[in-house]
Amino acid sequence: MNHRILSALVLSSFVLPIGIAAAQTTPPPNVLVIQREYLKPGMTGSIHARSEGNFVRAQEAAKWPIHYIAMDSMSGPVRALFISSYDSLDAWGKAQEAQNASANTTLAAAIDQASQTDGELLSSYDSQTFVYHPEMSVHAAVDVPHQRYWEITSFRIKPGHDKEWSELVKMYVDGFNKIPDAHWALFEDKWGEKNGGVWISINPMRSLAEADKGMADSKAFFAAEGDANMQHAAELAASCIEATQTNVFVVNPKESYVNASWATTAPEIYGQP
Repeated sequence: MNHRILSALVLSSFVLPIGIAAAQTTPPPNVLVIQREYLKPGMTGSIHARSEGNFVRAQEAAKWPIHYIAMDSMSGPVRALFISSYDSLDAWGKAQEAQNASANTTLAAAIDQASQTDGELLSSYDSQTFVYHPEMSVHAAVDVPHQRYWEITSFRIKPGHDKEWSELVKMYVDGFNKIPDAHWALFEDKWGEKNGGVWISINPMRSLAEADKGMADSKAFFAAEGDANMQHAAELAASCIEATQTNVFVVNPKESYVNASWATTAPEIYGQP
């Protein structure tokens, strides 16, 4: 496996039950939903923040129970992510049913108006649903409210090469279990456009200094595994991985709809006016 792919797997990854009320180390959720808004040129920054603020204010007024974290791209295409999580696919379905059955006409009208306004800023939109694989993850829990930067890596696996992918990931799981600071959570794309064979690793970080530390951990892993094992890893990667891409995002508290207590729990992020 080349260094770029290795760095992607060494991510300090975690995703959360978004509705937790207090800062704590939390294991990944079983289901993750990521909605992506691709923005037209010139429609970023405060323009998009004002538009998304309409959704936040409407849900706050209705005390809507489903929370999400919003973040903006720092690399790759200009886009915003909105991440929510659930205990199961059934729980996600019930949340959608509750939203559709809601008798809160004020909320519905506010969301419709916000959607129309926001839609004028977008070039495209999509949504993907992921399921967590604990057996492919290492030390997968962090204190989410304090994580400002999120590095997300996607892997597209060649059809019919799942066995090689599983063997490759197991090598990294076994090796990085021995490195105390290393941790990641791996998710498989369940539903979404062109989702077959897509996996993601998500790395929330308090600061980008943690990305520097991840590269140091990579070197330690290389040294511990030795040339023969790393050659085998490179062969597995060449056999099973069709493409990989890594990008970094920064949390946008003005567009996030999180538990109100996060302003006190993580004032450096969510306590800003």
